[in-house]
Amino acid sequence: MGFFLLSAVFFLNTAFSDEDRPDFGGMFVTAGIGDARTLVPILASDSASGEIVGMIFNGLVKYDKDIKLTGDLASSWEIQNDGLTIIFHLRKNVKWHDGLPFTAEDVKFTYEKLIDPNVPTPYSGDFKKIKSLEIIDSHTVKVTYIEPFSPGLSSWGMAVMPKHLLAGENLLLTKFSRHPIGTGPYNFKRWKTGQRIDLVSNHEYFEHRPYIDRYIYKIIPDISTMFLELQTKTIDSMGLSPLQYKRLTDTPHFKKNYNKYKYPSFGYTYMAYNHENELFKDIRVRQAINYAVDKQEIIDGVLLGYGKICTGPFIPESWAYNENVRPFPFDTNKAKRLLKEAGWSDTDGNGYIDKKGKDFAFTILTNQGNDLRIKTAEIIQRRLKGVGIKVEIRVLEWAVFLNEFVNKKRFEAIILGWGLSRDPDCYDIWHSSKTKPGEFNFIGYSNPDCDKLLEEGRRTFDIEKRKEIYHRIQEILYEEQPYLFLYVPDALVSMSNRFKGIKPEPIGLGYNFIDWYVPKAEQRYKSK
Repeated sequence: MGFFLLSAVFFLNTAFSDEDRPDFGGMFVTAGIGDARTLVPILASDSASGEIVGMIFNGLVKYDKDIKLTGDLASSWEIQNDGLTIIFHLRKNVKWHDGLPFTAEDVKFTYEKLIDPNVPTPYSGDFKKIKSLEIIDSHTVKVTYIEPFSPGLSSWGMAVMPKHLLAGENLLLTKFSRHPIGTGPYNFKRWKTGQRIDLVSNHEYFEHRPYIDRYIYKIIPDISTMFLELQTKTIDSMGLSPLQYKRLTDTPHFKKNYNKYKYPSFGYTYMAYNHENELFKDIRVRQAINYAVDKQEIIDGVLLGYGKICTGPFIPESWAYNENVRPFPFDTNKAKRLLKEAGWSDTDGNGYIDKKGKDFAFTILTNQGNDLRIKTAEIIQRRLKGVGIKVEIRVLEWAVFLNEFVNKKRFEAIILGWGLSRDPDCYDIWHSSKTKPGEFNFIGYSNPDCDKLLEEGRRTFDIEKRKEIYHRIQEILYEEQPYLFLYVPDALVSMSNRFKGIKPEPIGLGYNFIDWYVPKAEQRYKSK
């Protein structure tokens, strides 16, 4: 299912014998630096919204613990006509949280909203490849594609929305965006803006009733404050900073009460350029910045070694990753030569390069509460000063950052992160047709060769041929530097050891959340 600006949660059932059946009850409290923006699934593109949507809704398919597609709302499917047709057999007796039945009509409705030109969803690209969606009966859907479309099956991980509640609604203005009704393991309870979102377990969930009764997402904009709440046991889990993971958790109190997990994150951090800005239209300038910034310095100094240098849109854990694309070395002399070739030199002796009487100066925007990005910006600022480029840094509250600056393209450069789909299709991020408001190519990148490869990658089912295509895409993007690709961070997670049933797997931790539980004697939280 697409991408998030920074995590969807996937679920898998596990059977227990009567002797070791977990206890029901208790509450899980987690936290993030930003509030959700909307709980309409096809509009949810940030990590906070995506996390909550993943608890409330289901797609037709999902990824299991081994990162393989399995059924969710679809019990099975058939692929026919060399991949042009998928027939989904939907689960029966699945109900929306308001008690009405889930049917094929809901799937068709969701599809129609995904391709509606009046709905600013960033996920439309996958569904515009569909020639027709036909309801065979109330629990069978036939999807026919215009041409072979390799991400077709995985794209149906998109959460399905209820037709009976949203038909005729403006998805940008609907009350549903703050009071959603899904089919998932948790029901929406309340949303206190800027404070918390409360969910309660769905006792009728088609896999089984989740053992943990309540799920609370707290908004804590400062990661240091969040860590204090973790230590005082007012939250149960958080993503740790490298400093917290390596040093601040090395205490008897922490070791007694918490477990730590480290695994490669399926995403990367980057500095993106606004390609409508004259400063960044010359490829030599973007390449010079890449040479001028020491990425290993960032990994060592900011991540404390918990990460790798990023060399494009795929990470080393992806089958599409091209290991032959090597990171540009840190080379200030090379950076200065490229800038001079592009017409930039210090003609007035003030220490900054200029052209036509104007210094090379720009502002990096990033979001409040993410110290790693802020410190990364400071290193970039210092290194670029060394080649005569003046950089300012501006830190903005998350919602303002996204809504007023990113979505409206009111930036020169920004530091952000992508949480990636498991399928390497990245059409929505890089194709030149995906630059409208709310879409993911918000930098305005355009390359006809890259466009053709992105389209070809979607038409190809042979994994070796797809690999060749995505290898070439990575070569083009790293050479052209539409982003300054920075690093792939490790996921560093802390979890209260009251929670049992956690089983780290290649997919991560949250895939089997409905099977987590807290023994009765350790259940502390009460409803508020």
